[in-house]
Amino acid sequence: MLYKEAGQFITEYRLDKRFFRLKQERWAFAALLAFAYLVVPAIGNDYWFSAILIPVLVLSLAGLGLNLLTGYAGQLSLGSAAFMAVGAFATYNFHLRIEGLPLIASLILGGLTAGGVGLVFGLPSLRIKGFYLIVATLAAQFFVQWVFTTFSWFSNNSSSGVITAPPLQILGTDLSTPAGRYLLTLTVVVALGWLAKTIVSGELGRKWMAVRDMDTAAAVIGISVPKTKLLAFAISSFYLGVAGALWAFTYLGTVEPHGFDLSRSFQILFIIIIGGMGSILGNFLGAAFIVLFPILLSNLTSSLLAGAIDPGQLENFQKMIFGALIIFFLIKEPNGLAKVWQTAKQRLRVWPLRF
Repeated sequence: MLYKEAGQFITEYRLDKRFFRLKQERWAFAALLAFAYLVVPAIGNDYWFSAILIPVLVLSLAGLGLNLLTGYAGQLSLGSAAFMAVGAFATYNFHLRIEGLPLIASLILGGLTAGGVGLVFGLPSLRIKGFYLIVATLAAQFFVQWVFTTFSWFSNNSSSGVITAPPLQILGTDLSTPAGRYLLTLTVVVALGWLAKTIVSGELGRKWMAVRDMDTAAAVIGISVPKTKLLAFAISSFYLGVAGALWAFTYLGTVEPHGFDLSRSFQILFIIIIGGMGSILGNFLGAAFIVLFPILLSNLTSSLLAGAIDPGQLENFQKMIFGALIIFFLIKEPNGLAKVWQTAKQRLRVWPLRF
């Protein structure tokens, strides 16, 4: 009975569109934000900020971008890392070549550039779907990487193609410390997460889901399927572009085009599969799983199997366990960690009773 809904009636449409319908959920979210903004910067250390919190937040944002396209609009893509690269390099060049441009404006322009590129590579979705669309988006992965490797202008004529993070300053406040980079990343992720929740619960989100479920029926009821699909590609790529800029500047500090290779696209795809398709929360759960589980596995194998396995093979052994557990998890809970969370909430509603 801890999670009871008694007395909480939804009597107006605007109440039905709330992010959190129950007061328990609103209080829990407010407490989580207060903890993330006030407590974590005070007690966190450099390792937690740089190795765990920032990559989890950035990968959550990237997963959110792909989930808007795949989970909500039903369009498959393997070009996520390419759009992240476009966002990173575009943000770098906007900040470098436009004197006095604020960092946030550079991030937004970088995201918009990635959105424009995503719109172009989303054009094949108007004629093809399924695995054929995956192959088409795969072209973006190789083409974008080739462009940034071949034309040194994008990396300010760097011989190695590496770009370096600009000064992370907003309104005169230096955010280059680990805690500052964490707060910058957290703020961007919270803002874009709120925007994504607004989109998917609004008219555009319903159009995406209608096209995902059956595009022919969506067209019959008056939805412009081409426009809806292209909007999904553009908005998804915007999110991925901003995530790429954060990955380059608040997490790594420096990055080269090969840092956004095909394995990064697969990593983001795994995040939404493990976290749950069509779920905002699932992106955060999936990113946390992808980042934290290998660290936990590394510590366990190093402590329990030290000496029993050649250290050179230990990393391969960890990857085998990780892959086997992902397969096992997908078989047991194909709807992802978000479904596990929903099931736990349903149990709390009737606890201590079973039904």
